[in-house]
Amino acid sequence: MSIKNEAEDRADQIIHTMRRLATRTVLFHQAAAQSLGLFPTDLKSADLLNELGPLTAGELSEKTGLSSGAVTALIDRLEKAGYVKREKDPKDKRRVIIVPLTAGKSQVKELFLSLSASTKKLTNEYNPEELDLIIQFITEAAEVMDQELQLLKSKS
Repeated sequence: MSIKNEAEDRADQIIHTMRRLATRTVLFHQAAAQSLGLFPTDLKSADLLNELGPLTAGELSEKTGLSSGAVTALIDRLEKAGYVKREKDPKDKRRVIIVPLTAGKSQVKELFLSLSASTKKLTNEYNPEELDLIIQFITEAAEVMDQELQLLKSKS
């Protein structure tokens, strides 16, 4: 087998493995959302707010690809469940900012404790240089996914 074919085979294997991981991640997040009485989109939106900080409804709509009506219903559900609160924008009183709440964040964190522990246990099987390479690859793969997401959104 030529070096080029080996490299292509490795790339195909990585792509296949990443798709398997992505599928299991989606299924895990669906089960996690269900256990909290949320829809998967609600949980991922709460994750986005925890990651990015307070956003306007329009910004949340842009990030999630949901319509403004769907985002309004999503915010209503998250607010009722105690994951977010609405606050007036101090710079523009006509706008509302969606602020993540700590209580909701701790509920979600608790659901992921076992997964975090299992992942940490797995990382113990690798040396620091290998872990640096894994971190670099996952970071760059996430950037590729962001680019591909924007490309996909621009086509619709």
